Amino acid sequence: MTALLSIRGLRKAYGALKVTDGIDLDLTGGEVHAIIGPNGAGKTTFVAQLAGQIRQDSGTIHYDGRNVSHTDMAGRVRLGMARSFQITSILPGFSVLDNVAMAVQARSGSSFRFFRAAAKERALNDAALEYLDQVGLAGRAGEVARNLSHGEHRQMEIAMALATRPKVLLLDEPFAGTGQQEAKMLLRLLQGLRGNLTMLLIEHDMNAVFALADRVSVMVYGRLIATGTPTEVRADPEVRAAYLGDEAPQGAT
Repeated sequence: MTALLSIRGLRKAYGALKVTDGIDLDLTGGEVHAIIGPNGAGKTTFVAQLAGQIRQDSGTIHYDGRNVSHTDMAGRVRLGMARSFQITSILPGFSVLDNVAMAVQARSGSSFRFFRAAAKERALNDAALEYLDQVGLAGRAGEVARNLSHGEHRQMEIAMALATRPKVLLLDEPFAGTGQQEAKMLLRLLQGLRGNLTMLLIEHDMNAVFALADRVSVMVYGRLIATGTPTEVRADPEVRAAYLGDEAPQGAT
């Protein structure tokens, strides 16, 4: 099957520190692919390179048959690559609806110059409400964004990412800081998106990883040391020694 996202030889170094060191990876359409590894392994830098926030020193990124290695972040969003949770621009003093309408506006190319004017456009608000309903936040549309709970913030950020109509969704630790009930809600939300778009997920919550991922890659010191199904990765002696230890959820599928 042809890869929707294909990465070859991706490298980034800061002085002598190699943060990503020759990464090769293919993601197929509709796949949920998790990247796991210890803190400092280079995972967030890797996602930032895919999103176009950080320019790689060498290597190539092909998306949907197009070389996007030198395409900026806004250009990648327009092509269908969205990143959430680390760089999403949230306006805390604006309503939840306004924030999602802003994302709709950015993707639709609205001719409005100022966001406050654009937020009054009914088409933008109607579209924004649809995305909020999709993530379970339609009832909070009029709430000021700063008043949301941590888990609701995550829901809103997913709605904003979906508003750009991505084919690839890059998720950087979506479960970080969530409570048990919020984590369950987010898990259900992401499971509901399975098959509709390709997701690359960085996450330390192994229960979430093994519940969501079709394949898992393990990153250590900027390199991928293993890629496979959750069952294969869970059983890999090198992975267990480097990262999972005895913490892998044996009952996960």
